[in-house]
Amino acid sequence: MKMQKTWVGRVLLLTIALLLVGGYTQAQETIDTLTLNLDKALEIALSDNPTIKVADEEIALKKVAHKETWQSLLPQASLDGTLNHTITAAEMNLGGQSFKMGMDNSNTVMGVLNISLPIFAPGVYKAMSLSKTDIELAVEKSRASRQDLVNQVAKAYYQLMLAQDSYEVLQKSYQLSEENYNIVNAKFQQGAVSEFDKISAEVQMRSIKPNVISANNAVVLSKLQLKVLMGITTDLDIKIDDNLTNYEATLFANELIDLDTNLAYNTTMKQLDLNGKMLKQNIKQLRTNFMPTLGMNYSYQYQSLYNDNWNLFNYNWGGSSSLVFSLSIPLYKASNFTKLKSNRIQMRQLEQNRMDTERKLNMQVTSFQKNMAASSEQVVSNRENVMQAQKAVQIAGKRYEVGKGTVLELNTSQVQLTEAELTYNQSIYDYLVAKADLDQVLGKDYVRMENEK
Repeated sequence: MKMQKTWVGRVLLLTIALLLVGGYTQAQETIDTLTLNLDKALEIALSDNPTIKVADEEIALKKVAHKETWQSLLPQASLDGTLNHTITAAEMNLGGQSFKMGMDNSNTVMGVLNISLPIFAPGVYKAMSLSKTDIELAVEKSRASRQDLVNQVAKAYYQLMLAQDSYEVLQKSYQLSEENYNIVNAKFQQGAVSEFDKISAEVQMRSIKPNVISANNAVVLSKLQLKVLMGITTDLDIKIDDNLTNYEATLFANELIDLDTNLAYNTTMKQLDLNGKMLKQNIKQLRTNFMPTLGMNYSYQYQSLYNDNWNLFNYNWGGSSSLVFSLSIPLYKASNFTKLKSNRIQMRQLEQNRMDTERKLNMQVTSFQKNMAASSEQVVSNRENVMQAQKAVQIAGKRYEVGKGTVLELNTSQVQLTEAELTYNQSIYDYLVAKADLDQVLGKDYVRMENEK
């Protein structure tokens, strides 16, 4: 009886332990798996990707540089001290008489307070405007980094959807070919079909298996690429409860919208415009090299001369002060003219680059629009093709069951269905990728796109 109670107690402890382990494992799976949609993937990427953080730090760096520029207008103060020990004073001969300029073995101590302030510094004023534009350029570059990241994450997300949908199609095709093989094999065992039918069904089943394995590997690699772009650790698994078919309605809805193809928000064009603005401001700054500058300097000296001992507290001290205004008028410097000429050449180069870039971007916009229109037509055609292929599989299956069809017809119909479904998914994917590239060229920000929905 005692042994039976001990055995029952051990069983209870083992059961509780298994339940706890099972609960812990389930909790671990919940924690280590992140379910995503496109908006969540973009949100995580924009907050955790290192590229975005580097771009933000660049903006902070430009702001510090701007602060450093206007700080040049603030007064500068310095405190200097000197101690001069004269071993042998200099001797001067004047008109046949000689006298010493100082005293041998004496100490001269001096402390100076200098305060300087620029009163009129045109170069600093123009540099302040230039640094402001530099901050705007850094902000635009940060925006470009965000748009590029949104484009990459969106396409990686679509790639993962395509990989998952392709894997599901191939897996379904493999299961269907396996079921057909089991049916044909059963008929072969009964002598109802030839060995050729059995071999054909088996070859059909085995030929799909490598594609299923490759598709599964593509899903793993697509997940890894998306995780890298999102800036999350590789030990965290992700999954998306989404498929390409869900975007078919959005695809046709977008075709009804009159798309604005203006390049006003394109980040490349904006950066070129800002660079042109900086070149114009740089010309103004270079012209300040021909303008005068005015500064003020206040100096206070506290000194003791020709002391024959080293005790500073016993010296006789005296103070003096001065206020100095300095005016500098540049007359001629050849490099100032050369710098202006170089800057004008750079402006002409930038204008040509801007025209060429605008033509190329317009060409890309047209190309992406054509690809989207072609993909839309392909989606309609491929969807009908899938429906016809599904019907062909059903007909081929019924014909084979009643003995009027061949296994070759059955295999061919299944291959055609698989190809039709894969092509259908590919056409939706092509549209989404072209749309993502078009949004990037048109400079559509993720936040602005959210507000437009």
